[in-house]
Amino acid sequence: MAIILFDDVAHQTLLPLTYTRPVANLRLGILTIAEKWGRWLKSDFSFHTQPYLQTKFPLVAAVENIFINGAICPDKDLAEAIDKLQTGEALKAGDKLLAVKLSAADAAGFKFDAVYDRVISYEKLFINIRKPEDIFRLNAIELQKDFDLITAGHTSAVMSSTNTIIGDRFFAEEGAVAECCTFSTLNGPIYLAANTEVWEGTNIRGGFALCENSQVKMGTKVYGATTIGPHSRVGGEINNAVIWGYTSKGHEGYLGNSVLGEWCNIGADSNNSNLKNNYAEVKLWDYPTQRFRKTGLQFCGLIMADHAKCGINTMFNTGTVVGVSANVFGAGYPPNYVADFSWGGAEGFQTYQLDKALETTERVFARKDDRVYNEVEKDILKKVFELTEGYRPF
Repeated sequence: MAIILFDDVAHQTLLPLTYTRPVANLRLGILTIAEKWGRWLKSDFSFHTQPYLQTKFPLVAAVENIFINGAICPDKDLAEAIDKLQTGEALKAGDKLLAVKLSAADAAGFKFDAVYDRVISYEKLFINIRKPEDIFRLNAIELQKDFDLITAGHTSAVMSSTNTIIGDRFFAEEGAVAECCTFSTLNGPIYLAANTEVWEGTNIRGGFALCENSQVKMGTKVYGATTIGPHSRVGGEINNAVIWGYTSKGHEGYLGNSVLGEWCNIGADSNNSNLKNNYAEVKLWDYPTQRFRKTGLQFCGLIMADHAKCGINTMFNTGTVVGVSANVFGAGYPPNYVADFSWGGAEGFQTYQLDKALETTERVFARKDDRVYNEVEKDILKKVFELTEGYRPF
């Protein structure tokens, strides 16, 4: 049995975060959506995604295949309903395809909007990620679920007695290190993965997850629900933010109600606003419509795609979207939408030339021993540069 996570229209509505990954490769809670399904169904997984991403995220079919919508997160009821599917049966919530079980022959021609004769209706509620802000907005729920899933039947490593741990929803894997820190789990669980470090003087209020090989620097203040993905380093003040991983926000400055992708760098003393001065509803740039849309949220900060970076003292206004491989710097507030492969700031932008962007990416990859910068990575960025060319207004 093969588990295949497929993209539907959410791949467009979640841009720019999904320019460089399938929808199911998004992280919220502790795990990516795909990793959640792998644990719930006790199976390996692969992806049915955009053609230019398929080399990095290959599809692996078998004699029998369960295609699962990559924008939905598993829970007990949903996992059981999908596990009961017979070959040829589709599980739908209204018009939305949640899952379908197909033979190898039918799997080759899978389309998420195909018509299926044998449909089972699913009436229960479930977590469905449709917009970038859903990631931080729903992070508390998914963090609780992932914490229970990962820690069930396991015992936390013993932490140094110099720490203060409030509440009993704390779990550290072997190899996690912290000294002279305060961890409060009264508002949500706290999870420290293997080979993580929380440096002296840090105060963390759950829910919080620190994924493998990441560090929280001295004196950091963290409010839940916040997730720091693998191989990242953070400092300053962080509130309800999700960082996919391989990203640095290592200095003072505020990050709140925000989502950051891979390979991002936030310059020292940079801040984002998450609340408008008039307390009005926040709007975000929408890629499918190419205009700003209402979010229904009063608190909404920064959405930053993979490989984006900002210089020191950058000020991001409420509800700012920064595209793939954008480089933001200079005084003043940059616009609330910074196009992919942009170079500049409040005084204006120009195109971040592809060869220069690729050179920077190669240097950044070289800083991590477990990731390889190859032609596959390069081709994805080349394709994103091509796809976004018409969105750069300069």
